[in-house]
Amino acid sequence: MSAALYRLMAALCAVVLLCAAGETDPPPEPSGYRMDDYRAPVPATLRGAIVLSTEQARADWETHDAVFIDVLPQPPRPVGLPAATIWRSKPRDDIPGSVWLPDTGYGALAPVMEDYFERGLQQATGGKRDRLIVFYCLASCWMSWNAAKRALALGYTRVAWYPEGTDGWAADGLPLEARTPVARPQAAE
Repeated sequence: MSAALYRLMAALCAVVLLCAAGETDPPPEPSGYRMDDYRAPVPATLRGAIVLSTEQARADWETHDAVFIDVLPQPPRPVGLPAATIWRSKPRDDIPGSVWLPDTGYGALAPVMEDYFERGLQQATGGKRDRLIVFYCLASCWMSWNAAKRALALGYTRVAWYPEGTDGWAADGLPLEARTPVARPQAAE
């Protein structure tokens, strides 16, 4: 192998390793909601919101200064599974004391889900739109970014986004606890 080819291959390997390690620039902040490809690199900012590191999120959690809202989707019951079959959804390990409002981080929500999100926030904050709310799900997940943006649009004034989510929380050795979601409205029969 020639020295030039060897250097080229080494450079390409370095680029691949840097990308795998997350050493690329984050994507720009879009003007609207993210509508697809929700598990992808996220922007470093969210206009109108505070972006929290794990250390900052932990500080707010330890002082009980914020309401933590998880928006990770909940897997649905498999289609075609016979009604008599027992099915249990995968348990969610979550930041202690948080509220799980699943499926509220998609780019577009059905009216029933918009109402579920609004009622969930109102209940979690005690109706105080100036209460600090921290939105999260997993690392590299647009769902929490969308939900935080949606809360800003609803008039909440102290919105924070924790982009590392439970992945970053667990990586720092912080506690997790089993969580069940806030009950959703039943679909019309």
